[in-house]
Amino acid sequence: MPVTARIFQKQTIPLGSIQLENDETLPNVEVALETAGQAPEASGENVVLVCHALTGDAHAVGDSAEPGWWDGLIGSGQAIDTDRFHVITMNVLGGCKGTTGPSSVPSGAKQPYGSSFPFVSIRDMVSVQKRCLEKLGIERVEMIVGGSMGGMLVLEWGIMYPGFARKLIPIATADSLTPTAIAYNDIGRQAILSDPDYQGGDYYPGPGPVNGMKVARMVAMVSYRTPQLFEQRFSRNLQKTGLGLDALFQVESYLRYQGKKLSDRFDANSYLYLLRAMDTHDLGRGRGGILSALSKITADILIIGIRQDQLFPFSQQLELYNHLKALGKTCDLLEMDSDYGHDAFLVDYAQMGPKIRSFLQEIDG
Repeated sequence: MPVTARIFQKQTIPLGSIQLENDETLPNVEVALETAGQAPEASGENVVLVCHALTGDAHAVGDSAEPGWWDGLIGSGQAIDTDRFHVITMNVLGGCKGTTGPSSVPSGAKQPYGSSFPFVSIRDMVSVQKRCLEKLGIERVEMIVGGSMGGMLVLEWGIMYPGFARKLIPIATADSLTPTAIAYNDIGRQAILSDPDYQGGDYYPGPGPVNGMKVARMVAMVSYRTPQLFEQRFSRNLQKTGLGLDALFQVESYLRYQGKKLSDRFDANSYLYLLRAMDTHDLGRGRGGILSALSKITADILIIGIRQDQLFPFSQQLELYNHLKALGKTCDLLEMDSDYGHDAFLVDYAQMGPKIRSFLQEIDG
């Protein structure tokens, strides 16, 4: 399918000082964002906020020259139609694509924050997004959508600012990570921390722990996809023949390629900070438990899960759905089957798209 030519705009919004959930203050925060589609209406009825996943960024909606990472879902005539909607995507706090994070240089300093950057939570990311939208003059939106870590932000939006969004779509996500997901994350984390080039997080202006990042990404890719997909794509086919250490399976070559690709574009400190934000996230924390937290949501909700997801098992989305239905919330559930596993939310638009389109077209009341 050819990429439809579209126009997107990049902006950097200064927010000043931000008080974090742990009571630390982060000065001179900036947020990188991109917008696409129609001009925003004062009522917010045509505004859609997109929340990205762990290694995503603000470039969800692209054009023919520079496709966005959700290019198959958002665009002219697509499920989230830029002929109708004003779409906003922000790079999260702690990221490395223009928003203040560990690789940013503090005002008056000569070196980036590095290890001195404070811990930021999923809730901190949402509060920064809220302030950014206020700066843009947006007081309400039609929908907030996101997958994986982005889905965590979507759920937090519904609890922290009930009524701000009329609709929520959390995809391939949960109220908290399973021990297995945390275990995968820690293997990647230890690969980075044990790389001599990590230097305690103060590796700038050097490239940092490139090898550690490569291994971390390789581990993550195994959790993002499924054994079925690996079998279909690679089986036991060799890239380089031989019986010794020089032999190279195609699956090995693929994982090494993915590791290099991420290490070339993503800052290791940001990766560690965002991983820890996901690990420690818990919707019920400090709110009297998950049911009490979910009771605050007033938006209509469409939950999307993938049966083959190894990182966020479908049972977690089903549990969220059952909790919300028990609380009397307006909630629907889409169960997808895909050999892409967790990554299906980035590629399987044929299943997601029609449901998202119809959900957006539903009229309140």
